[in-house]
Amino acid sequence: MSCLSEHWGLEFTPEEISQTRANGGLLSIELELSRICNLRCIYCYASSGIPPENELTLEELYAVVDQAVGLGARKIIVLGGGEPFLYPHLFEVIDYILSKKVETDVFTNCTLMTAENARKLYERGVGVVIKKNSLNPETQDLLAGHQGTFVAIEEGLANLKKAGYPDDDHTLGIETIICGQNYDELVDLWCWARDQDIIPYIETMTMQGRATDHPDLEVSPLKIKELFEKIAKIDAEKYGRVWTPHPPLVASQCARHEYSCTVTSTGDVHPCPGVSVSTGNVRQQPLAEVLRKSTVIQDLRNIRNTIKGECADCEFNSNCYGCRGHAYQVAGDYLAEDPLCWLKAGVKKV
Repeated sequence: MSCLSEHWGLEFTPEEISQTRANGGLLSIELELSRICNLRCIYCYASSGIPPENELTLEELYAVVDQAVGLGARKIIVLGGGEPFLYPHLFEVIDYILSKKVETDVFTNCTLMTAENARKLYERGVGVVIKKNSLNPETQDLLAGHQGTFVAIEEGLANLKKAGYPDDDHTLGIETIICGQNYDELVDLWCWARDQDIIPYIETMTMQGRATDHPDLEVSPLKIKELFEKIAKIDAEKYGRVWTPHPPLVASQCARHEYSCTVTSTGDVHPCPGVSVSTGNVRQQPLAEVLRKSTVIQDLRNIRNTIKGECADCEFNSNCYGCRGHAYQVAGDYLAEDPLCWLKAGVKKV
């Protein structure tokens, strides 16, 4: 799962978020193109690989884009669902989004990032996020479920750099899960990214999809706390970036449920990849109607008032509501307190 727009600096102001929530609109949307994938990542939230037969057509994807833009969306994040560079109409979708004067980011495993693909992305001003979980070839390949993944990612990253990434107008990030297999190297991975002006996006993991078959992926809240605090100290001392550690995102927070949603490759509307509850389908209802009528969406739009447990009384409530995906996958309740959070009501800043 991902909350990348949040990690890139809460690009929407509290006023914009409040107005969007009141109007039942959107500021961003995550759009899956297909569940087809060349990897079999052992933590994949979607268990991607072979696409279902009833995926949205290109025309239906265009219609989703139109509806999202009509609701105020200013950024559309292309998730692929699987690997977007296996989707035959990727650049057609990107160009359609850009024709609406809307920004777009693409999430990719980077194994198919040829020099031509990198150049085409750069020419279009598309933000790129690559899924990189380790600096160790064996660990990266293990988590990807496919030998040779590390080498392919390195080649793809080299092609992105040759094309010009990153610069002031072309963001480049890495998406990394926190798991038992890579835990000891995540501080080094953070610094590796910072030193290259790559945005490090490190997040706690929701136990869903293939991850449920790999309990050894899980990391305890105490170890997550230690990791966040180590990175916060280094970020402040070495890079001059000061932030308060709290889950689920290193150096940031999630606010997506107040102004965004995910549309899956079959048209289901989910609050986010972690809260995998279908609130409607764009083939049966307009997106605006789904957002307006869904109790789940409305609960999460007003999460700071509806959240339960110790999260409701936490001193960080105005800035943080933990991970709704963790709450849903573990407790079965998207409004429950985040079970991976080490912060409790009344705890002072660390």
